[in-house]
Amino acid sequence: MLNKQEFKIDFAGQPLTLTVSRLAEQADAAVLGTFGDTSVLVTVVMGKKDRDIDFFPLVVDFEEKFYAAGKIIGSRFIRREGRPSEAAILSGRLIDRVIRPLFNHRLRRDVQVIVTILSYDEENDPDFIALLSASTALAISNIPWNGPAVGVRLARTKDNQTIINPLNSLFTCLANGAGDSNISFDAFVAGTKERINMIELGANEAKEQEIVESFDIAHKEIGRLIDFQKEIIDKIGQQKTEIALMEPSQEFKDKIISFLSDKLEEAVYIKDKVERQNKIDKLKEYLKKYLKETDQEIDGFDYLFEEELDKLIHKNIIESEKRPDGRKIDELRELYAEIGLFKRLHGSSLFMRGNTQALAVTTLAAPGAEQLIETMEISGKRRFMLHYNFPPYSVGEIGRMGGVGRREVGHGNLADKAIRPLIPSQDEFPYTIRVVSEILSSNGSSSMASVCAASMSLMDAGVPIKKPVAGIAMGLMSAEDGRYKILTDIQGPEDHYGDVDCKIAGTGDGVMAMQMDVKIDGINVKVLGEILIQAKKARLEILDIMNKVIDKPKSQTSIYAPIIITLEINPELIGIVIGPGGKMIKQITKETGVDTIDIEESGRIFVSSVDKKKAQMAVDYIKSITREFQIGEIIEGEIIKILDFGAIVDLGGGNDGMIHVSELKQGFVEKVEDVVKLGDIVKVKIVKVEDGRIGLSLKQMGGN
Repeated sequence: MLNKQEFKIDFAGQPLTLTVSRLAEQADAAVLGTFGDTSVLVTVVMGKKDRDIDFFPLVVDFEEKFYAAGKIIGSRFIRREGRPSEAAILSGRLIDRVIRPLFNHRLRRDVQVIVTILSYDEENDPDFIALLSASTALAISNIPWNGPAVGVRLARTKDNQTIINPLNSLFTCLANGAGDSNISFDAFVAGTKERINMIELGANEAKEQEIVESFDIAHKEIGRLIDFQKEIIDKIGQQKTEIALMEPSQEFKDKIISFLSDKLEEAVYIKDKVERQNKIDKLKEYLKKYLKETDQEIDGFDYLFEEELDKLIHKNIIESEKRPDGRKIDELRELYAEIGLFKRLHGSSLFMRGNTQALAVTTLAAPGAEQLIETMEISGKRRFMLHYNFPPYSVGEIGRMGGVGRREVGHGNLADKAIRPLIPSQDEFPYTIRVVSEILSSNGSSSMASVCAASMSLMDAGVPIKKPVAGIAMGLMSAEDGRYKILTDIQGPEDHYGDVDCKIAGTGDGVMAMQMDVKIDGINVKVLGEILIQAKKARLEILDIMNKVIDKPKSQTSIYAPIIITLEINPELIGIVIGPGGKMIKQITKETGVDTIDIEESGRIFVSSVDKKKAQMAVDYIKSITREFQIGEIIEGEIIKILDFGAIVDLGGGNDGMIHVSELKQGFVEKVEDVVKLGDIVKVKIVKVEDGRIGLSLKQMGGN
């Protein structure tokens, strides 16, 4: 028997059920969550022993199962799930970002959360029920955790309506309505009953006040779900395991504090990142040497050093607004921008903010270069791609090169979200577009530097984006007594030791994307509003600098970019262009020398070549073989065959027609050769089009 315990609530117009049973009974806790017809199983397990490491080892795995959506996909030879998709990585990151701040950061035992999607109804977002189930599983388990924490998805329409957990069909309908999108923004907001601790937002020039208003509504709904969870915890929650956390002796603490008291500030408050880090590293070595000379055990040394550094930065910013690099709390670092760095690239830009450098490169290709997307949730094509690379040298380290990590996926997705709504439609600009952001140096906010660089790179490539977009990373330092300071353009120590990392990208008219993570239990909506206002001021300053370098897209694409000519044909004639086994399209490509010919089911054809003349030749070829002849049309052609009863005329494009002897001239015609001869160029009138046969008349053109 499964011994099911079901807990139910109606939420956002859908039935919501959390089930605790003997399913996955060897895990520390397991919860089956169902929202609508979307169901997920979440298990949580904690390791038995502490690890000798200097961080909390939390892992969240988000497992998409194709069977959940009734799909069998994969490669030709492998029909099973492989590496997690980008969507799965982002969903796992989302859950991690909500639950991680509520663990004691001194915990050194492995904790693994595994989310398995068992059923997906294509309407209800699995991220919502996955996070709720994960929070409940952790809360009822024996694992030490200061939850619960949950999140909701929301959409804000242009008529100021906030929709909590919109169905996917409703959202698609709203976002793809006639004219401009009816959606102002789409977001996932999470937190505890008191505070918000995670935000993921994609927008279409949303106003700051609109965001605050909708987040306030969302937070009230989060409170409802927290109350629901607490009822479950009260009924079946386990006692939390007591784990002895590393706690150095007071004597050891005092020794370190005394040693650092007159040295730490001198090492930290240096403008240049490299110089600052070198001084901090040297100070750590001096401290370690000092402790060894005094016969002091150094267990907990790194933790205490970091703690003192954290305290110093917080104290100086909150009490005197003193930042490590000497800036005012709302002041940007030095900015620099440049475009057109390398001649052969279709578009390029370099954006620098302090020690952070992003090189963005835009590449244009034919429509056939679109990325195919096949996941549990969606199948389709992507014609705009933004990829983010973070090599180890960007932070002065040695590391393994190769596959794309979770950081690259997350940061790239954020930058993509900020720019995608500004990309022109395929009708306006038929290219497939790829932007790659190479982080050459990092000292905070490389994802927002990528947004700035990508925006300029696209304009340098001649992509008619609707507006330039810039991004900024905001921070927060808070004290236990409620005091706080909001920081513009965080870097280095402010990013590492700060309480909030809030990245906001937008145009001059509104917010395009936002992402917030915290190291504390969260912030309230009022503080969030203040962060948004301060970020807007910085964003406008950055846009001013960018506009001085390039203020609008170039009118022409690079001479090294392909030229794309678009034409429309009758969809019924697509087979003629392709030919048996692709014979005709291969012939056109070979004879004209074009790069690609892409054909859509609608009959739209894209011809791509770096040589405009070759592209036009291919277009003319396609037009000729797909020409649809009309009765009454006048056409010129060459006599290519003489028959006893008429003459055959080459009409071009592999088409021919016949002039019957009765249509050669007025009166009796004894021999066809008396009127026309092989090789003659004649103007004829089309008098019949029937089952692919074309009848022509010379006499109706005045021939005798």
